[in-house]
Amino acid sequence: MADDPFDDIKPEAPPKVTSLDEFRNRPRSKARGAQSNGRASSFFSAAALDGKPVPSREWLVEDLIPARTVTLLSGDGGTGKSLLALQLVVAAALGRPWLGRTVSSGRAVFASAEDDEAELHRRLWDVTQAEGVTFADLDRLTIRSLAGEDALLATQDPRSGVLHPSDLYRELDAFLEAEEPTVVVLDTLADLFPGNENDRAQARQFIGMMRGLALRHDCAVVLLAHPSLSGLQSRSGTSGSTGWSNSVRARLYLQRVVRDDHEANPDARILSTMKSNYSRTGDEIGLTWRDGVFVPDAPEPSLDRCARRSKAMLKFMELLRKLGQEGRDVNARSGPNYAPTVFAGHPEADGITRGAFREAMDLLFSEGAIRNAQIMRDRKPTTVIQEAE
Repeated sequence: MADDPFDDIKPEAPPKVTSLDEFRNRPRSKARGAQSNGRASSFFSAAALDGKPVPSREWLVEDLIPARTVTLLSGDGGTGKSLLALQLVVAAALGRPWLGRTVSSGRAVFASAEDDEAELHRRLWDVTQAEGVTFADLDRLTIRSLAGEDALLATQDPRSGVLHPSDLYRELDAFLEAEEPTVVVLDTLADLFPGNENDRAQARQFIGMMRGLALRHDCAVVLLAHPSLSGLQSRSGTSGSTGWSNSVRARLYLQRVVRDDHEANPDARILSTMKSNYSRTGDEIGLTWRDGVFVPDAPEPSLDRCARRSKAMLKFMELLRKLGQEGRDVNARSGPNYAPTVFAGHPEADGITRGAFREAMDLLFSEGAIRNAQIMRDRKPTTVIQEAE
């Protein structure tokens, strides 16, 4: 019989204490195996943070794209997410705003597996014309077309399914080490990821690899992706497994403005904050395609904003009552019964967007007009939104 590897571990003697405080503060022996070999991380006491200044939150674009982590920017084919991301890296390289918001200035990298060099050239020309600069002014921007090449950033073990860095990933890693950019845009997920987008474990592994780049090179990584069919239908912009959305710290969704299956203005877009671990979700930026680039719509006057909110709140209550009478429940969480999504897709939504309904829901909760209630549905408890009594 093999020796038990724990034979040499002796149990601690019972502590001689007479109170709970004495027990908590009793002398302890050093924990065995607390330090993991080969890892940069280690366990430490929270007390070690005492007296240290609290680090400020770092952003590439405040409240939209956090620094040193991965942001997923999704949009259906042809909506313009690649152009929007190209405008982002130009803004970073020039030290100028993006969509009216301040961007951290620095070197930028844009790698596209979709567009060839000629297309990137054409799009960059439009951006430079809009910014009033020349290509010579973009010396801090590096671009690369991977169109027609093997653009996979990982290889997959056929037996275990585990992902490993590809030669291209290692090349990118070394380039970022020398370049020290503030932002890296990778376009697009379908060309860069070798696995099954519906596999949560593989999605988390891949995002982990991308976050490794962000942490090692102190930059923001923006990963472009196409939404799945269900993501398009629900207007959530999700792609494949929930592992993609759950693993990133921020997720933006660029979509066309469609009301009752009609697109009144084919040049109009909405950029929505679908997820943000560090700021408010549900915010929307109206955009219009003009002269080859996207420009932000004019800010909404305060009186118009109040009227819009009031309209959304009244419509929220109207649809809540209507669906209640039909025996249809909605909730304040994600999923097919998420109230803002259900209401925005209703024929009587009057053009009110999902983001506007989300804002209305938050305001109605804060005012006590609606509440979460637990009911039994199909012999299972479920939480639904009900009008407060």
